[in-house]
Amino acid sequence: MSTQALGSLTLALLLLVAGANLFGQLAVRLRQPKVVGEILAGILLGPSLLGLLAPGATAQIFGTGERDPSTVVLGFLYHLGLLLLMFVSGAGVRNVLGKDNRRPTAWILGLGTALPFLIALGAARLLPLDAFMGEAGSETAVVLVFAIAAAVTSIPVITKIFYDLGILHTRFASLMLGVAVLEDIILWGFLALATAIASATVADTDAGVAGSVAVHVGVNALYVVLAMTVMPAVLRRLSRARWNILASQSPTAWVVVVFLGYVSVAAALDVTLAFAAFLAGFGVVGGMRSSEEHRFGAPIDAISHVSSAVFIPIYFALVGYRLDFTRGFSGLMVVGFLLGSTAVVLVSVGLAARVAGFRGLDILNLALTHNARGGPGIVLASVAFDAGIISAPFFTTLVLTAVITSQACGVWLDVVLRKGWPLLSSEGPVQPRHAVPGSLSAPANRA
Repeated sequence: MSTQALGSLTLALLLLVAGANLFGQLAVRLRQPKVVGEILAGILLGPSLLGLLAPGATAQIFGTGERDPSTVVLGFLYHLGLLLLMFVSGAGVRNVLGKDNRRPTAWILGLGTALPFLIALGAARLLPLDAFMGEAGSETAVVLVFAIAAAVTSIPVITKIFYDLGILHTRFASLMLGVAVLEDIILWGFLALATAIASATVADTDAGVAGSVAVHVGVNALYVVLAMTVMPAVLRRLSRARWNILASQSPTAWVVVVFLGYVSVAAALDVTLAFAAFLAGFGVVGGMRSSEEHRFGAPIDAISHVSSAVFIPIYFALVGYRLDFTRGFSGLMVVGFLLGSTAVVLVSVGLAARVAGFRGLDILNLALTHNARGGPGIVLASVAFDAGIISAPFFTTLVLTAVITSQACGVWLDVVLRKGWPLLSSEGPVQPRHAVPGSLSAPANRA
């Protein structure tokens, strides 16, 4: 890499990191999810604004194609930010599946998640799928992504909203995060199926598609089962082994090695890398005993802080950079999908909440929170777009839907607390508890 190329890359990183953090903090002060500001920074730097005003400067700074050094490095950082987002999200799902919430969790998961997925699955067949389809040309994969996008909810964004509002200690937060954890595990499995179908469509003959998909899904399922059941115990034993110098002398390095190990094995097995990173975070935390939290809790928090300040903002800024409103935008698609999927989610979760015994304001709080697509919605869009499953207009639609629904959730819950209304009637009015007064961020919890 020449000095000029290195200088251009350095300037690109400066603009991405500074812009994403500045606009992210501005969004927080306006009581919006931080991700909104980070994506906006990328939009301003991308083809929708700077690219129009100064196309030559934009190409010089951010690269001109696949072989351009800046494009290659920024592409790597984009994927690294995505993986770190999923890792810290996985590490942040501890202690959320409370016993008191098992019945409502089952109902909300069974109806609030399943109904939107099934309705979208049927409705997608009635749409002109060519407008939604990417380079892979797989109609089945597009339909699956469409259904996942209608049903997905966000562990990172609602955790961050709960933290900022000081309500992580409530039963409401525990219930919603428990549902989100189980739901995302199921829906990521369907995304693995969609990517398998798309890759098989491109690489195989018709006769080999079924076999390729079956193998891919089987390997993904086995990876998930082992990561959820066996690996936490294995990691606990490895971290306590006397020969493990990394775990004893450099716990941060050990956590990073585990993260990279999960992703490397997933890559070798053709498992969806983003989900592997999530499982790595889950496995590290799941393998910790309470007596080990002082040893591994700090390294996880350190990784989360650095990721939240540098790599994850770069990822979201690059997501915004890739949104080209001059070409890859369909207002009709955005409005149709946003309103349609939101209506289905609100009705489905409302029905599930009512069957579970909730009434009135409780139902509205649960439904609006569950509708926040946040980080997983954007990750879904990124993975599906990179795999050639969806088109640029549908990619833009999914990202905007994730941002708008997350904004709606944060604004509504803030209104509820300001009015002194209960999140759940069984809890009564909530007294916010802020871990660090005035803090704008929390480790392992991203918007």
